[in-house]
Amino acid sequence: MRRDEINGISDPAVRTSSRGLDYFSFFLADAQTGFGPFLSVYLTSEKWPNADIGLLLTVGSLVGLVGQIPAGALIDATRRERLIAAIAVACVGLSAFAIALSPQFLFTLFAQILHVAASVFIGPALAAISLNLVGRSHLGVRLGRNAQFASAGSMVAIVVMGACGYFLSNRSVFFLTAAMTVPALIALLFVSPSSMRHRSPVSQRSNHYSLPSALLVLMKNRGFVVLAICVFFFHFANAGLMPLAANIITMRSEQAATILVALCLILPQIIVTVGSIRVGRLADERGRKPLLLCAFAAVALRAFLFAFCREPISFVALQILDGIAAAVIGVVVAVCVADLTSRSENFNVGLGAVGAAMGLGAAISTSLTGELADWAGTSVAFLAMAAIALFGLTIVGRYMPETGRPVADN
Repeated sequence: MRRDEINGISDPAVRTSSRGLDYFSFFLADAQTGFGPFLSVYLTSEKWPNADIGLLLTVGSLVGLVGQIPAGALIDATRRERLIAAIAVACVGLSAFAIALSPQFLFTLFAQILHVAASVFIGPALAAISLNLVGRSHLGVRLGRNAQFASAGSMVAIVVMGACGYFLSNRSVFFLTAAMTVPALIALLFVSPSSMRHRSPVSQRSNHYSLPSALLVLMKNRGFVVLAICVFFFHFANAGLMPLAANIITMRSEQAATILVALCLILPQIIVTVGSIRVGRLADERGRKPLLLCAFAAVALRAFLFAFCREPISFVALQILDGIAAAVIGVVVAVCVADLTSRSENFNVGLGAVGAAMGLGAAISTSLTGELADWAGTSVAFLAMAAIALFGLTIVGRYMPETGRPVADN
């Protein structure tokens, strides 16, 4: 059997749609990159106080956290994934253009809220399109391709936007961000609805969709609850590591700090780009649980070794472990959600609930890590995160089912 048949894209129409999804992931990542560190740089250059920048980012985080589940529920209820994705991407472009036009606080705040509100729809919509395109049996590889092209897009965007910010202006980054949504929308046109042959038929239940009922079904699903808890502890252990490491790098190597921190961010992206498809293939062929165990082990080992790092370059080298964990989590969690919701048709609201668990874990992690570092030292903070990762590893090993086999909703 040929490799393209193994990956579920032997049909020419599906293959064309799959390629369109590749480039959609690439250009979407280009656009989303502008709202990362470049936003803080731009606002700082416009003389924004740190408190206002922090408030803007906090409001955005809260909107993202609250919007995850309703966004997934809307996609489950309407079954219009392509249209929702297109509208959301257009809103991302509009918000970037608005930020570039005016750095006034209220104007920028509303633009940031629009961006985050639109972004919470894009992830579930992309996952739903992927599932409908290739089916559950090939979803791992398809999500691996999404992650591969998104990571490559992020790396290209970092370089291009960094050059624009340096040679033109920080504002030009957001004009470029808005422009990148245009090829993303064009790529989405190549994803044909007729090629999405794995879409489950619209049932009588979905015509009267109820979010409380959907959440109740998920809460009764023991495997899903365990997955959400595991994801929470993964991000609880992981999210605070890099910000604390960046502070240590800056204190110990002030002159080379910018380059070293950039390498810390780029190296995991390279690992994700190279390894995501392999992770997806392993998830489809060998199962999900062993990969989840590897991701937690990578976080625990990275946090433990961070506690004993003395040279800034050591932090960079250990980011290989972050890339391994990110490649696994970015693919396997969504595949597990697809497995666990296969009979309830709540895939996207499940993704939203898991996304909320991710956001909550990450929010607690960054705050707690900083407090522990101030109170007991950075080594203690890193060791505490390693312990949390090991606790999550124990939960996965003892309670998480292997969802690669058919799993009924409990």
